[in-house]
Amino acid sequence: MSAKPKIAVFASGNGSNFEALAKACQTEELGAEIVLMVTDKPDAYVCNRAQEMAIPIATFQPKKFESSTAFERAVLKSLSEAKVEWIVLAGYMRLLGKTIIDAYPSKIVNIHPSLLPSFPGKDAVKQAIQHGVKVTGVTVHLVDEGMDTGPIIAQQAVEVVVGSIQQTTEAIHIVEHELYKKTLAEFIS
Repeated sequence: MSAKPKIAVFASGNGSNFEALAKACQTEELGAEIVLMVTDKPDAYVCNRAQEMAIPIATFQPKKFESSTAFERAVLKSLSEAKVEWIVLAGYMRLLGKTIIDAYPSKIVNIHPSLLPSFPGKDAVKQAIQHGVKVTGVTVHLVDEGMDTGPIIAQQAVEVVVGSIQQTTEAIHIVEHELYKKTLAEFIS
């Protein structure tokens, strides 16, 4: 039997998707091991979640580097030291650049709170509500150099709660937590 794939999860915020993935790894539902949590926000709540689960944290503040390439090289060094095979984005609010993407071709996965190609980028739920759609959803896709433009791996629809970003977001999170671990389990294994 082969060793479990080693994952780094990149996150910038609350970390509910990170926690769902970490628990899925612990219960063998995901069949992988999170060896590193990478963040660009040292005060993000996801850091508390990683500490509670004894998952190593690597913090990189882009503004402290002379260039985006220097920033990404520092991130790559940590990924290499942790022997990371896959990068999983879970609420990471930065675009990855060529340096990281080239180092992990077709091995970087993202989850986005819309049915791409609709509503890419920031505030996808707000965009959906403002456009008056009845259905939005969740997309799991490979990462390329564009903003939420990589090849789609899986999608699931979620009904919009008319006029409520919060309730729609909560419904999306429920779907995200299940779809992401299921998709990753199939795709990474």
